[in-house]
Amino acid sequence: MKKLILTLTILTLFSGITFAQKFGFIDSGYILENIPSFRAAQEQLNQLSSQYQKELESMHAEIEQMYQDFQAESVLLSEDMKRKREDVIISKEKDYKQLQRKYFGPDGDLFQKRQGLVKPIQDDIFTAVQEIANEGSYAVIFDKADGTTLFFTNPRYDLSDQVLQKLGYK
Repeated sequence: MKKLILTLTILTLFSGITFAQKFGFIDSGYILENIPSFRAAQEQLNQLSSQYQKELESMHAEIEQMYQDFQAESVLLSEDMKRKREDVIISKEKDYKQLQRKYFGPDGDLFQKRQGLVKPIQDDIFTAVQEIANEGSYAVIFDKADGTTLFFTNPRYDLSDQVLQKLGYK
């Protein structure tokens, strides 16, 4: 009998703790869309990416032209001249790949620029969410943006507008 009472008491305590937890969610995409500095940063990154892409396309077209010229003239060239032309084309291709990595690689210029422009905004959002979680005693706050699957969300628990208010955008 004592074991039954003890078990029921423990179950009641754990169920009380479980029901006392609060959950909320945010939509970071919605939050970011409503921050003007993020939109400006995105526009700046898009322009930089477009500039880099044009430069790479120009370089690639030059390499293609060199290769076509080589193909057309190869019958008239000596073996030594063929080898020199091939070396020049191969060198240009290596330069192209290196420049592509420099601009768009994992630690490339575009990534670094994105870190410099967007990371401070993301840090501010994270800080605001942390403050809201502490003030509202939330156990967990989910982000429903970009592939996080939340099958059903009650708008009552959406904290996105609170985050924007905390950041001073609403």
